[in-house]
Amino acid sequence: MALTITNISKVYPNGVRALKGLSLTIGNNMFGLLGPNGAGKSSLMRTIATLQDPDSGSIDLDGVNVLTQKDAVRKILGYLPQEFGVYPRMSAVDMLNHLAILKGITAAGERKEMVDALLQQTNLWDVRKKALSTYSGGMKQRFGIAQALLANPRLIIVDEPTAGLDPAERNRFLNLLSSIGRDVIVILSTHIVDDVRELCPRMAIIASGEVLLEGSPSEALAALEGQIWSKVVATDEELRAVEAELQVISTHLVAGQHEIRVFAPASPGPGFHAVPSGLEDVYFLNLSRHAAN
Repeated sequence: MALTITNISKVYPNGVRALKGLSLTIGNNMFGLLGPNGAGKSSLMRTIATLQDPDSGSIDLDGVNVLTQKDAVRKILGYLPQEFGVYPRMSAVDMLNHLAILKGITAAGERKEMVDALLQQTNLWDVRKKALSTYSGGMKQRFGIAQALLANPRLIIVDEPTAGLDPAERNRFLNLLSSIGRDVIVILSTHIVDDVRELCPRMAIIASGEVLLEGSPSEALAALEGQIWSKVVATDEELRAVEAELQVISTHLVAGQHEIRVFAPASPGPGFHAVPSGLEDVYFLNLSRHAAN
């Protein structure tokens, strides 16, 4: 199964060009869509999810035209948007039953079996009868995945799913995502690099509505091996001096001092030492190159 996105463009009425001739091919398993806020990730997800039309381009889901056969897509789509609304006074079990009926699962026995299994899978069984308004942020996200998995979808889209979660809930949510079968397409749209590194065998980095890089995280890391250098500087003046001379891709505060990470084919000078490349280096290097163009 494959999702083929070809030359998708979208300009909103306010003049914002959200997508600029973007093309991607996404196969089964987890695919990470990584980019900063405003990169066009949510615009692309909404377009794939049949919630808006592009100005040009095409999207094919295993022979189904996503732009013209919207009902067919919706039957096999599970979608967890950045913000999703529920009836706050309803319980999780009642809400899932309601949504299952809307998905066409009208047989009571089949529906109960599916809803119960999803509540178990998302670790919400013990709180299934509590009102959704009482759920924590992580519990609401797990409920979001439960509703996205109704009716065994073949394409699942999750948009910024771990933003705002505490570390424990983030780990629970990522473990839940990783348990989803390999026979479906799962698109994880996020600006959190660690989410992609931990879950996705393939990824794309986008910015300003364009694809900057597509491939596997391991290939992207290998391409930078031996070219990432680190140095700790004590003052802002030293930091600015290095930034003026070298390609600084990121800085972090360590005990009040700046740890600088630099991209260079060879040692950039005294005090620098080679460090293993990380996916964050890949991300920031591609964004800095894009900003420089």
